[in-house]
Amino acid sequence: MNGATFSSIAVGFEIAISLIVVVRILLRRHASPSARMAWILVSLLIPVGGPILYFMFGEIRLGRSRIRRHKRVRHWQSQLFEMPHREQASNLSPEHQPIATLAESVGDTPARRGNVLILLSDSEKMIESLVEDIEQAESHCHLLTYIYLPDETGHKVAQALIRASRRGVSCRLLVDAVGSQRFLRSSLRARLRDAGVQVRAALPVNPLRAIFARLDIRNHRKLAVIDGRIAYAGSQNIADASFAPKARYAPWVDATVRIRGPVVWDLQRLFIEDWYLDANEWLGELMRDFPEPVSGGVDVQVIGSGPLSYNFAMRQVQQAALHLGREEVVITTPYLVPDEGTAAAIYAAARCGTQVSLVVPERNDSRLVAAASRGYYEDFLQSGVDILEYRKGLLHAKTLTVDKRLSLLGSANVDRRSFELNFELSLIIYDADFTRRLRALQGEYMRDSDAVDAAKWQQISWPKRLYFNTAGLFSGVL
Repeated sequence: MNGATFSSIAVGFEIAISLIVVVRILLRRHASPSARMAWILVSLLIPVGGPILYFMFGEIRLGRSRIRRHKRVRHWQSQLFEMPHREQASNLSPEHQPIATLAESVGDTPARRGNVLILLSDSEKMIESLVEDIEQAESHCHLLTYIYLPDETGHKVAQALIRASRRGVSCRLLVDAVGSQRFLRSSLRARLRDAGVQVRAALPVNPLRAIFARLDIRNHRKLAVIDGRIAYAGSQNIADASFAPKARYAPWVDATVRIRGPVVWDLQRLFIEDWYLDANEWLGELMRDFPEPVSGGVDVQVIGSGPLSYNFAMRQVQQAALHLGREEVVITTPYLVPDEGTAAAIYAAARCGTQVSLVVPERNDSRLVAAASRGYYEDFLQSGVDILEYRKGLLHAKTLTVDKRLSLLGSANVDRRSFELNFELSLIIYDADFTRRLRALQGEYMRDSDAVDAAKWQQISWPKRLYFNTAGLFSGVL
């Protein structure tokens, strides 16, 4: 076989593989048209590597054993606790009932009344509060986080867990295998283990697993449950605000809530489910304890989204919230790469007369995501959306307020990774007083931001426009 013949066969084989991948992409269920188009471009434009990238990162694969365990735990939950405590469900206003019904249909969790929330916007104070609650724990401490760093904050929390474990409290710590890889290899993990604290890595990464599961699907939730009566949820990882791995973008600016009330049960259930999937330990007996409503408490609803459940939940809830706005909608997110539906909801809200403000970091730790975000600026600005770039660090808080009456807060960004891939946790708060406090915090972010001028943005240089728009073409795979 001469060289020309071999080259022809190789080219033909490469074209055949690319076409097979394109057909597979087109046959994939539930993928958005833009995601399909982005992967088709990758497969056709990158010889050999494109199809390989698609099989590694283009499909949602979690492994059969994990899927079986998830079905098993959901069956147990439905048998033992089928729609429990329905009497504790809230009685929402007609204005908010549709979004609550939507959230329950996609997240399996009703809105619950009688919850007390404390908004924590200072990272150090949030960790101090968490450590204090761990010190007071009597039964168990459950922590789940995407990033756990062995820094000052990591040591503070670890010492509190060690002390709790030594006095007989059951302590469990679940961390993402990628986000917390530095901690998992550290001596701090060994000290926790030696003290009796159970530490597990969520979604472990290894070459064998890559054959059966997609490695970039991560557990991005941030959650703590103390004694089944106090919980924390939001955007705060267990890490210093200075965030040593990416110190040039610091400080990380977060928002978290401390919660007492019935909704803690829903957060406990979420932790128990995640713990079972990675530790193979069933903690269902803890679900028999249900916190009583607190007098004067507020209505809150939990949404735990991810590829093992209806992972379009947050996308649909955010779009519904945008349509609900009549006066203003304010969104803060570090990563703004919306799908077509969310972008269209933002355009529509602004053109209908709602004052829509998007607050994002001026400097982003992901250059490609920052470029893709800026590819949306022109259309947003032309629709009347205000875009503000936060200049005092990496704005990491993921918040949304609607007309100072309803708010969302949690771990999910306004991007496809949060909407379609990662395991995320978000709260809907149906309360004007809390929403006004969160809106005041958003106001602080806005005062420390610079508004993007629509006229000046139209005059950006063509190389920048080319870069931003090209990055935007691949937003479906980011």
